[in-house]
Amino acid sequence: MKYAVDGTKIPDVDFDIGESYAGLMPLGTRNASLYFWFFPTANPEGKDDLTIWLNGGPGCSSLEGFLQENGPFLWQYGTFKPVKNPWTWVNLTNMLWVEQPVGTGFSQGQSTESSEEEMAKSFLSFFKNFVDTFGLKNKKIYIAGESYAGMYVPYIADAMFSANDKTYYDVYGTMIYDPSISGDEIMAEVPSVDFVHQYDALFSLNDTYLAQLDARADACGYTNYLKTYLTYPPPSKLPAVTSPFRRRECRIWGDIKQAVTLTNPCFDIYAIATTCPLLWDVLGFPGSFTYLPPGAEIYFNRSEVQRAINAPIQPWAECSDTALDRDSSAPSSWTVLPRVIEKSRRTIISHGSLDYVLLPKGSLLSIQNMTWNGKQGFQREPSADFFVPYHEELNLGSIAAAGEMGIVHTERGLTWVEVFLSGHMVPQYAPSAAYRQMEYLLGRIDSLTERTPFTTQSHIPQPQGGVKGNNASAVTNKELFGGPRRQAQRRIG
Repeated sequence: MKYAVDGTKIPDVDFDIGESYAGLMPLGTRNASLYFWFFPTANPEGKDDLTIWLNGGPGCSSLEGFLQENGPFLWQYGTFKPVKNPWTWVNLTNMLWVEQPVGTGFSQGQSTESSEEEMAKSFLSFFKNFVDTFGLKNKKIYIAGESYAGMYVPYIADAMFSANDKTYYDVYGTMIYDPSISGDEIMAEVPSVDFVHQYDALFSLNDTYLAQLDARADACGYTNYLKTYLTYPPPSKLPAVTSPFRRRECRIWGDIKQAVTLTNPCFDIYAIATTCPLLWDVLGFPGSFTYLPPGAEIYFNRSEVQRAINAPIQPWAECSDTALDRDSSAPSSWTVLPRVIEKSRRTIISHGSLDYVLLPKGSLLSIQNMTWNGKQGFQREPSADFFVPYHEELNLGSIAAAGEMGIVHTERGLTWVEVFLSGHMVPQYAPSAAYRQMEYLLGRIDSLTERTPFTTQSHIPQPQGGVKGNNASAVTNKELFGGPRRQAQRRIG
């Protein structure tokens, strides 16, 4: 088959990555194609499932997620070479990574989609051709992604539901990490000063500047906005904050970023606990503080890599400009995401606590403004412990936590998870937590609070109470990062 990839001949990978298929798949609606990489699972429980992974941007490649989050091999920041990923989602489900929209990564054609509706139409055209090519009709479809995929995922799922064709588009569930689901004023500006106080030691701003930030947040109405509307249940629909947001003194997020960089020149908005020295990144991610040292090459920009994975021989960058940089669609939380929640079996919104690109309380504000299944927002404050099972993979190239690693809450088909010790890319910073959430999305477990083993490691015994994080004698994660009450144009890939 022309799409077959030889898993023993991936450059720099010294093990067989298994069966996979990759290449360009035409949209069918116009002269364009999207690049994909597809891995069938060997797990019998996942044979009838098909999970799509999308990175964000807009215009950021899903090969980022493949290489540094949930693919079968990993090449993480600062490391010497790729290693096996014990937390690959291929262990659970058939997996499809797609570079989209047109103009992203290896995908071919003129970038014309300037709305989420146009993007979703193109994606469904690609996906139908993909399903026909690989004989994957009548699968249970799951769609997951992060960041700007907070737009992609709900809009694609909504289009699939509207197609009313379960042969190709039988959507069972969706999951979005640190998602862009509302405007920057809600996702970043309103909660920014509160976030600085929550992580005061990591921002290390002096008392005089903190007092100035407090005064600005008060004057712009942000302090009262959080106090009034991030409540359970919410008092009313959230009023717009566009008027103060347009005033220069109310654009606080960027000023905080500039100030903290003076005290920590290696400050990373994607993971605020990052400090010097800088780590190199084989993907050369733009806008972060990972970088390519002299003599290093971007992995997917190498011609021998491109040949091995059936990609076109051309320059490749992790993020590219596309027509969706001028996205005309409404934020997904306004109408589309509530519809998707109501039609899905399970929907998960997950957020890393240490993300300064999009803030956890911004996601919670967005949820409290949504109405789904007859009520607005969560009626009860999230407070239950998110339990990540103890496991064997402690140091096999992807060290990962176990124990009570966050906060989880479910109401009316929507599950919220806040993941402690994770930055913007949860499957990268907290791979075992993301793996557990994937088990829940797929219906393999009943709750994210249950103390059962991973379904792929059923022989590992689990503690049944009282253990916090990885060390029962240490200070607890909840004590470190707070209980449920503590919580510009930029690439959000």
